[in-house]
Amino acid sequence: MKTLQDYIDKLNKLNFKEMYENDFFLTWEKTDDELEAVWTIADAFRFMRENNISTKVFESGLGISLFRDNSTRTRFSFASACNLLGLEVQDLDEGKSQVAHGETVRETANMISFMADVIGIRDDMYIGKGNAYMHEVSDAVKQGHADGILEQRPTLVSLQCDIDHPTQCMADMLHIIHHFGGVENLKGKKLAMSWAYSPSYGKPLSVPQGVVGLMTRMGMDVVLAHPEGYEIMPEVEEVAKKNASKSGGSFRVSHDMKDAFQDADIVYPKSWAPFAAMETRTDLYSKGDQAGIDELEKKLLAQNAEHKDWCCTEDLMKTTKDGKALYLHCLPADINGVSCEEGEVEASVFDRYRDPLYKEASYKPYVIAAMIFLSKFENPQEVLKKLEEQKTPRIFK
Repeated sequence: MKTLQDYIDKLNKLNFKEMYENDFFLTWEKTDDELEAVWTIADAFRFMRENNISTKVFESGLGISLFRDNSTRTRFSFASACNLLGLEVQDLDEGKSQVAHGETVRETANMISFMADVIGIRDDMYIGKGNAYMHEVSDAVKQGHADGILEQRPTLVSLQCDIDHPTQCMADMLHIIHHFGGVENLKGKKLAMSWAYSPSYGKPLSVPQGVVGLMTRMGMDVVLAHPEGYEIMPEVEEVAKKNASKSGGSFRVSHDMKDAFQDADIVYPKSWAPFAAMETRTDLYSKGDQAGIDELEKKLLAQNAEHKDWCCTEDLMKTTKDGKALYLHCLPADINGVSCEEGEVEASVFDRYRDPLYKEASYKPYVIAAMIFLSKFENPQEVLKKLEEQKTPRIFK
């Protein structure tokens, strides 16, 4: 049986001191030890909740959320993470704030941060914009703290940008780690990150990019599969290649879904928009060219429709390792005959993996809480020990 001390002992072997008073933007900006620390603390928090030990480390404080794209799982995961630590959450609705009247990023960032300990932002729609905006917010609150305006510097956690979806991919990875019984068991495992057909247009690139940017660090054989014309950012492909070379795994691109699924241990069939098209869309939006946007949408929907055979079917799943590959999805999936006529996955496949998919999603609140915790406490092991010794129950019985 695990004890909280087991997690503390594991943390004592890791070097994650640079995470203190730092932000979380892209997984490949973090060291292996830092990623391991996030997963370890996420598991420790789950252990504590399951054993009725309070994880509240804040008596007061705010978590500010800003979602520039629709969200269900990540929005509630961020709120759950903040609540787990004792923070209240306030959502910043830009349409109802002075941002709509031209308030600067610097002013907004400081005005919302007087008692904020963390800011979570999702900004994934426009290439070259999301990650840059998050850095602008981070720089503004750093300066506000340095100038004595803010008593504390809020941690910024990316809840998805145009480049990466770190909270999703870190949760996916923790699910994989538990499924295969540890990080040490992942070397040589084949993972297929595959494009899949969707009847909708413009899905962000950050999930496939985040997956190949993270999973290649585990010594796995990662295949990025997509029809020609659905490329991701070339710089992220370079990250994946370097990661694979360093970890002893491999990374390659395939234009054949069957090739990617053959003998795969893990499959992640998910639609995304082509990188070139997303660049074009960003340019059209910046010019306010609605006619151009409408025309691009028609073009991309027609392009998608040429690849309806890129679907996760029962027959395709039979070609995976022992016909039992772990199926992943960030949700919501486009399910044949359920959420759409034709989509990413057959209903029977999705139904068979429904419970594991929900479990995959359940790791995200703990991962986000761990990211915040590591930024806020210089010695998290000591804090965990104090929480254990304090013996405050989460629920009084």
